[in-house]
Amino acid sequence: MSTQPGQREQYLVINVMGQETTSLASLLTRLCTEHRCQIVSSRMSRHGSCAVLLLQVSGNWDALARLEALLPPLAKREHILLSMSRSHSLDERPQALPYNVFVTAAQRPELVGELCNFFQQLSIDIEELQSFTYQAQHTGTPMLNLTLTIAIPAQTQLSWLREQFLDFCDELNLDAVIEPWRPLH
Repeated sequence: MSTQPGQREQYLVINVMGQETTSLASLLTRLCTEHRCQIVSSRMSRHGSCAVLLLQVSGNWDALARLEALLPPLAKREHILLSMSRSHSLDERPQALPYNVFVTAAQRPELVGELCNFFQQLSIDIEELQSFTYQAQHTGTPMLNLTLTIAIPAQTQLSWLREQFLDFCDELNLDAVIEPWRPLH
């Protein structure tokens, strides 16, 4: 169950990169808890030999300031790369519909950028982007799987957007689907 932080809550986004996924997660989550900071959202993934942990934490100004002061010496001691930034809640967002975009195609270096540019030109925010490459089993062709979660402005005509997107995908020879986002449960 998710709880909304109080009005005095502030936010800090922490991005950490290191070698060990479990120890990174354990260390950072324990540190947040010890300093009375709540983890609002998190994501961790492995990219080659690097593990990346992204956390958004909330707390009062004092708790976040103490956490901010502790993180740089910790990063130096643990040999991890760290970046952090204060953030704020997105309570004032315009109405938008969450949709998923799934793309499979032969890998090309410019492909992810072309898809991002397509949505940018239509003023559609990309909320999440995940991609991975692999070798096709039977042919050995380098392939790309890409999943985007986008926020379509409520006033956008969905049939028009779907037609524009499918035309775009046909031009680039992409196998793609755009469909409403659904919770996993």
